[in-house]
Order: sequence, then structure tokens, then C-alpha cells
Amino acid sequence: MTFVEYVLIGYFVGVLTTAPVGPVNVMAIQHAVHGGFRQGVYVGMGAVVADTIFAAAAIFGVSAVTNFIEGQINLIEIVGGALLIVFGIKIWNTHPHLDKDGNGWNRGFLGDATAAFFMAITNPGAVIAFIAIFGGLGEFRPSPGDHFGALVMVSGVAGGATTWWVVVSAAVSRYRARIDDRWLDRANHIAGFVLVAFGALIYLKLLLGLTLLK
Repeated sequence: MTFVEYVLIGYFVGVLTTAPVGPVNVMAIQHAVHGGFRQGVYVGMGAVVADTIFAAAAIFGVSAVTNFIEGQINLIEIVGGALLIVFGIKIWNTHPHLDKDGNGWNRGFLGDATAAFFMAITNPGAVIAFIAIFGGLGEFRPSPGDHFGALVMVSGVAGGATTWWVVVSAAVSRYRARIDDRWLDRANHIAGFVLVAFGALIYLKLLLGLTLLK
């Protein structure tokens, strides 16, 4: 695969893993509602740093593991697909709440970014999600030992995550009066559906592979 393809795949993963509305997304939306575009982006940048660390750990970890268990790729994909489906269902059933009272949403870049970073980096589900996704990519991820390709894909993840926060902050600051809990629910339903669909596609690929071997 080309480096452009690695960037695009990483970009998609970055958007996919950032889109589910959890505590950081709610925090960014609240800041964008009360403080405008920049306040939302400040929160997002802290989360981008955490997601980039998770992505690097996941993709280099998966590469290192596959050096030793190349014969277990199907097992990795089976587990990864199951985790994605479970996460998707959990996200679908999550109902975040948006606080619009406006108290304390303007701490500046350092305070907002730091708070978001620690909120994201202490979420154990995030790194599992990254491992599940990269494990399920199969031949679409860099080969073991292709460190440059892995770095390119990680940069794509950072780019996708950054794009998400910029778009969300811009949309929320523009349409802040229309943002409510129902809007957050719809966003989670979309993200949950995509995760479940991605997990199902992994199983479909495995099923087709097994069928062709018969």
C-alpha cells in the first residue's frame, strides 16, 4: 500500500474513534457553546495528543505482536471485530447530557487542553478500541517492521481527530442554540452504527476468506 493510503486509513480511524460522544466530546461541545469556536478546539487539542499516543501504542504494538504470532492474525481480527461490535452497541446506548449553565467553561488553552488530555488518557476503553481497529485492519495496516508506514498512519489519525474537533467546534459555535441532548444521542447512534458495521465487515471478510479456501 502507498503512504497516501496509510494516511487516509489513519484519517478515517481518527474520525471514527473521536466521533463517539463521551466525556471529552461533551466537554468540547459545552466549551464551544459558552466560549465559542476556540474554546472547543482547545479541548480537542488535548484529546488529540492522547489519541495520538493511543494510536501509536496500538499500531506499533500490533506490529510487534504480529512479528511473533503471524499465524494468529485471524484470531486477532475475530477478537477485534467482537470488541468493535460491543463498543458500538455500548456507544449507541449511551445518553450523554449537555450542561448549559455556563459555569467555568473558560480556563484558556492550557487549562482546557490539559483537562481534556487527562480525561482522554485515563480512559482504558480508548486504547482497546484502537487496538481492536488496527488489529482488524489486516493487510490494510503497515507490515511488521514498516515503522515509517506506521508513523504515517498515526499522523493520519492525528489529522482525522483534529479535523473532527475543528468541525464540531465550528458547527456548535454557529448553531449553539440548537444543540441539546437529542443531538448528542443522534451523534452516538451514528458512531455506534459505524463501529458495529466495521466489526461486521471484519467478520464478512474472514467468512469470505474461509469460503474461498474450501
